[in-house]
Parts: sequence; C-alpha cells; structure tokens
Amino acid sequence: MRKQKPKIKEALVVEGRYDKNTLSQTVDASIVTLGGFSVFNDKEKLAFLRRLADARGLIVLTDSDGAGFVIRNYLKGALPRDKVKQAYIPDVHGKERRKRTPGKEGKLGVEGMTPAVLLEALRKAGATFEDGGGIPEAGPGITKADLYALGLSGTPDSSARRQALLKQLDLPQHLNANGLLDALNLLFTREQLSEILGQLGETE
Repeated sequence: MRKQKPKIKEALVVEGRYDKNTLSQTVDASIVTLGGFSVFNDKEKLAFLRRLADARGLIVLTDSDGAGFVIRNYLKGALPRDKVKQAYIPDVHGKERRKRTPGKEGKLGVEGMTPAVLLEALRKAGATFEDGGGIPEAGPGITKADLYALGLSGTPDSSARRQALLKQLDLPQHLNANGLLDALNLLFTREQLSEILGQLGETE
C-alpha cells in the first residue's frame, strides 16, 4: 500500500516547475510557481498570492542562492507578513540531475533536496499539517535587541559571528539581519539561541 503524503493547509510558493514537481512528490498541498524573476512584473500573480495568503496562508520556499533571496525579499514586501511563513533549505553544494552544469553558486535548489529535508524545512517554518504534525508555537520571540546583546549585531566581530552561526545551524549564508531574525524565531527560543552561541564560543 502506498504511503499517504503529509497534507499541508497552507499554499506553498516556489520558484519554478521543477521545484513544484519535487514538492508535489513529498507533500499533499497547493503549490504555486512564481516563474522566477517574472513575478516582479506579474500583478495578477501577486494579486492571486495575496488572496491565497488571506484564505489559507502561504509558505515561501525558494532556493538558498542569491537569486532565491532576491525573490524571497521581494515577496516579503509585496505580501501580508502576518499571513506568510518562511521556509529555508540548507546550503548544499552540488548539481541537480537534469542540469549539465551546476548553478552559478554551485548549490542545490529546492528541486535537489530530499523529501526528509523538505519536510523538516516545512515543519520548522510552522506548516499546519492536517495530521497534527506541525511544531508547537515558540515562546517569546527573539528581537534585534537580543541579536545585539548576543554579539550578532553592532560589534566589530558581529559579521563573522553571524556567519559562524549560520554555518553551525546549517542556514543559508545569504540571510541578512532581518532574514536571520525570521529564521531564528522559526527555529529557536532565546534560551536555545544563547546556549548554541555559548557552545559556538567554546569551539572558536
């Protein structure tokens, strides 16, 4: 008997059709493709995404390269933030099977991820699994003041410290301060983050 795919309430937003094909083999969900950078000039697509966000919520899942973050950041400004969740895949170097050469940054995109990695990214983003498999909501959120207090901003070595943290947590290196804040709040409490940074300091 074929195993049933996990069903997700939110609509998933990906860059292209190969990403959609990979995800559709992993989860049972509405998946919308952006057509890459063409979404920047597609008012109808944006209007559709806003309607979807209001109706059921959205989860944005783009590649971890620079182009993926340009698209992600554009959507952050164009869509209602309280209705959109951000899912991040890790930086994994390699080449998708269908491509003759690796991408510009040599990283695998959404289409190159395994089902287990994709499911974990969606769970960490707070996806609503119809089987009740979503993660519980976290406590008080991490703020920019916390980043400063933890040495991740506003100090001479904060940039290097952020990069070390991103590497330690297997998060994309392209995350800016706001993106880092979003990702940390999806994954950790303040206490957990402080503990991780303590461990990071011991290994430096």
